[in-house]
Amino acid sequence: MKKYLLMLSCCMITFLAVAQTKSIKNSPTLSEATPESQGFSSERMNRLDGFIEQSIKDGDIPGAVLLIARNGKIIRWKAFGMADNTSKRALKRDDIFRIASQSKAITSTAVMMLWEQGKFQLDDPISKYIPEFKNPQVLKDFTYSDTSWTTEPAKSEITIRHLLTHTSGLGYGVIDGDERFKMMYHKAGVTDLFTTENIAIGESVKKLAKLPLHHNPGEKFTYSEGLDVLGYFIEVVSGEPFDVFLKKNIFDPLGMNDTYFYLPSEKASRLVTVQKPENGQWVRYPVTFYDTDYPIKGAKRFFSGGAGLSSTARDYATFLQMYLNGGELNGKRLLSRTTVDAILTNQIGDKFSWDDGKGFGLAFAILNEKGEDKGGKGSASTFDWGGYFNTTYFADPQEHIIGILMKQTQGTVSDETSGYLRQLIYQGLDD
Repeated sequence: MKKYLLMLSCCMITFLAVAQTKSIKNSPTLSEATPESQGFSSERMNRLDGFIEQSIKDGDIPGAVLLIARNGKIIRWKAFGMADNTSKRALKRDDIFRIASQSKAITSTAVMMLWEQGKFQLDDPISKYIPEFKNPQVLKDFTYSDTSWTTEPAKSEITIRHLLTHTSGLGYGVIDGDERFKMMYHKAGVTDLFTTENIAIGESVKKLAKLPLHHNPGEKFTYSEGLDVLGYFIEVVSGEPFDVFLKKNIFDPLGMNDTYFYLPSEKASRLVTVQKPENGQWVRYPVTFYDTDYPIKGAKRFFSGGAGLSSTARDYATFLQMYLNGGELNGKRLLSRTTVDAILTNQIGDKFSWDDGKGFGLAFAILNEKGEDKGGKGSASTFDWGGYFNTTYFADPQEHIIGILMKQTQGTVSDETSGYLRQLIYQGLDD
């Protein structure tokens, strides 16, 4: 009897540990179709191909992978140019890219999957789960000569919602817009973005918790390392390593078989080189404050929820299609329809300062009616983001369109392909 109860207990623990479930819906996985079958003109879509090809010819980018889908059908999936100009390796459409901040939406999705299990509430203080964040302080004065500072108590605790919406007051260290925070984060040894060093995400997050905030939580939008905090939070709440949780509950159920923090050796050759322009040529980007080889070498312990993943255009389109399906794909439900609705609703009012045609939800930037009225950006409720190495995406729930453009560059100044992506996709509609 004791043996039976032990087995039953183990089965219940296993069941509770799985965040995704079977669904009564069974939306098909992405498959390829002609543009015309989904209301697009092939002739008009050739304009986008030509724009990318001309950008490569002009030296604006070394190469790109383009993927466009509508109604769950891939109608354009092409590789252009080179994956590595030095070795003359041509880009393939299933090559793997460092997606950097495109990791954030995946981390946010994992958070919301745990929220659906009743593990926490969005307005809980993060200090309830990571005590180091108790009694946050806001920066008051800073002395550049010795990087000393003074603080004053924040008016409220940082909540999980603040972290999801970049309103926590945390900064982003080396890419922060405020030099004071760059200096403070560096001095404290906070690891920004990605690394080959032997450090776990929890170690960096606890260092971050000791530092002052830009502003009071909830006061304004400040792009931050909040999703790294939430990556560690997922480990605390789920009791699993962050990479294991993502694989078990998002990547495997969706069939995202090429999405990792660190690539297995047999897939390393598919990683696209990060390149920069130099004397009219594209060359490998050098080691700076990070090593661009982080996904294939090093300690492989730093699971950055804000910037650490690598993936393919198809894998990311699969993730976005799950959202367009209301949280389900291939008979697997990751999120309920109502949770998706909340994620895709502006959560921060008018605090989003980068673009007056956007708001920010619980995982993505959200286009509003004012943004739609400007033209060429999609329908109101279109959601998007991008990544540090020049990757970008959007998904339009009204038109059921996904657009992804993957590149791996740094130091470019003349690349306009991402800026024209939506304009040249929407002009191709012929329905």
